[in-house]
Amino acid sequence: MDPLFSKYEDKVECLLCPHICKIAEGKTGICGVRKNTGGSIELLTYGVLSGYALDPVEKKPLYHFYPGTNILSLGSYGCNMRCDFCQNYTISQHVSAGFVAKTGIESILHDAHNALNNIGIAFTYNEPVIWFEFIRDVALRARKKGLKTIMVSNGYVNREPLDEIISFTDAFNIDLKSFNDGFYKKLTGASLEPVKRSLKQIASRRDHFIHRCVQYRS
Repeated sequence: MDPLFSKYEDKVECLLCPHICKIAEGKTGICGVRKNTGGSIELLTYGVLSGYALDPVEKKPLYHFYPGTNILSLGSYGCNMRCDFCQNYTISQHVSAGFVAKTGIESILHDAHNALNNIGIAFTYNEPVIWFEFIRDVALRARKKGLKTIMVSNGYVNREPLDEIISFTDAFNIDLKSFNDGFYKKLTGASLEPVKRSLKQIASRRDHFIHRCVQYRS
């Protein structure tokens, strides 16, 4: 069985995140970018960028991970949460079906390798978990060139895909939005326990750096 999807009656069940969306032919899951195409999952945003910038690594924010260096930051569209306080809602919650322009991996690696004082690539702006196939392909190629990979994520991902993400990621910023499950369900459309599990799963890997960014809303 593919670790990212399985057949469910006449639909496809996406196994990437805890929503476990059951997607009818031609439709997408909650994230808006993973589509049932012929009985399998197609990532609509493979290579599609919404943001592309060279940032100080502290802006991720990662203070103790190569401080004083830069990181090439990439983002796309869509998210598996629906936070009503999202600063990037125009790209995370307004997904267009008409994606045309795409950026090749070699172009990204060229820019990352040649950017001033740059240590690698950060997947940020929107939720990178739902961009799984693309971040995996970029990160594995980046590692061969000696570049680091950073994930800025909400941590809402299933255990098996996260194991693979951990294998090609050097640093995480997991946005733990609250310790209250009611908050998560009401204001993000998700739940707390999977995020807590992700934090434990990442932290259990002693060879990885983790920074937990806690965001509250009163």
